[in-house]
Amino acid sequence: MHRRFLASLAAHTPLLPGSGEKAFIDVDSTHKRVYGRTKQGAEYGRFKGIRTLHPLLATVCTPHARPVIAGVRMRRGKAADSRGAPKFVSEALATAQEAGCTGMRILRADSQFYNAAVIAACRRAGAHFSITTGMNPSINRAVHSISDDAWQHISYPTAVPDPETGELISDAEVAEIPQYTAFASRKKAERVTARLIVRRVRDLAKPAIMGEQGELFPVWRYHPFFTDQSAATLQAEREHRHHAVVEQVIADTKAGALAHLPSGHFHANAAWLTLWAMTYNLLRAAGALTSPFHAKATTATLRSHLVQIPARIARSARRITLHLPHNWPWQQAWTHLFDTVHDPPAPA
Repeated sequence: MHRRFLASLAAHTPLLPGSGEKAFIDVDSTHKRVYGRTKQGAEYGRFKGIRTLHPLLATVCTPHARPVIAGVRMRRGKAADSRGAPKFVSEALATAQEAGCTGMRILRADSQFYNAAVIAACRRAGAHFSITTGMNPSINRAVHSISDDAWQHISYPTAVPDPETGELISDAEVAEIPQYTAFASRKKAERVTARLIVRRVRDLAKPAIMGEQGELFPVWRYHPFFTDQSAATLQAEREHRHHAVVEQVIADTKAGALAHLPSGHFHANAAWLTLWAMTYNLLRAAGALTSPFHAKATTATLRSHLVQIPARIARSARRITLHLPHNWPWQQAWTHLFDTVHDPPAPA
């Protein structure tokens, strides 16, 4: 039902502009602490001494749109991060396609989803992948084989300009291994050869000067990811870092539906989570219909501007009149949304 609802919203509202060219499907999991001992599925998992449920979440966004929820799945607390991930990824990619993402689809995920089954699910669906790998021994050998002259400087918005040259000072550098074979120890059919892109930053935990002796060589921290998309190295690295937008959706979940799971039954809480996903997408569609500002606003802003409005309802002559506040800064935006939603249907 959620899948059909999202497809219908995307067909009738500008929910995902640019989805015909490129779309990003982000997958992540989170833990929600629960206190009732009788809640089904609440178990001790990653956090010692804390009972949790372990939902899995998938969002879809474009370079011009904020994320909407493509799928949610409730899991028991001690479930592994990647449990059920291949099937969930397949469903999320299919949902994105039904929602109008007919162009390039790129799955982005953290290192817990770096496995052959997830990548195989992407390829079966005709999608690309961009997945953080972590530093296993094979990746570690590949990273340290990169020559010093292969690293490119990358500038961040918060980089500091050099007072003498005006250039942005950034300790981050990016390099690429064009042909890296992942899962080499598995069967030949499960091996995948693609690009390994690595970002390195200075390890600020190591002081630059120790005692009277200066630093002999810099200490770096490496952040590699595995991808088969064709974008330039710096663009691919920038797009992969944007995977963090899924954390904003998770934070909104914990401030909303996951603030309290009302039932002791596992399936009732799973239905509660799905209903939250539908209302989240509905609110984002309302923002897209309201104004360009509200199309990219946070859900907290949408609630305060469009939903939580002090108003008075008056009834007269079998008609209902809604008296809204005077000198309200969002009057035109709210009126535009109201007129758009209540527009009479076009003649057949």
